[in-house]
Amino acid sequence: MADESTQSIVIDAAPEQVLAVIADFAAYPEWANGIKRTEVLETGPDGRPAQVRFNIDQGPIKDEYVLAYRWADDGVSWELVRGTMQKSQQGSYRLTARGGATEVTYTLSVQLVVPMIGLFRRKAEKMIMDTALKELKRRVENAG
Repeated sequence: MADESTQSIVIDAAPEQVLAVIADFAAYPEWANGIKRTEVLETGPDGRPAQVRFNIDQGPIKDEYVLAYRWADDGVSWELVRGTMQKSQQGSYRLTARGGATEVTYTLSVQLVVPMIGLFRRKAEKMIMDTALKELKRRVENAG
């Protein structure tokens, strides 16, 4: 991933619990900021979502896009299949067990159809990641 942003958080749960919440796309509208609707379009041989459509509405930013997912024991990575406002998106969650907790490292790179100065894009990515990690932590720890 060229020109990416990375951020981490520690969640008080086992990696399997964190990965289960990440994989439960149907529940995203309940807890993930701005996500209004999700739809699993394709499931992989392991039974996990392979392609997911998202509809987001975050004030001035409205988008519909499809991500393709690759699952591993230590996390998940994804890339944009198609979108209206995005030209590309690559990201990943890497999970590392830390005793009874899990360190989640989120890496993200987004390119919009409309050009954006790199500094502003990285700032937006960091804000997106910060919010997503805090919401993921809250969801996982409240479920446990």
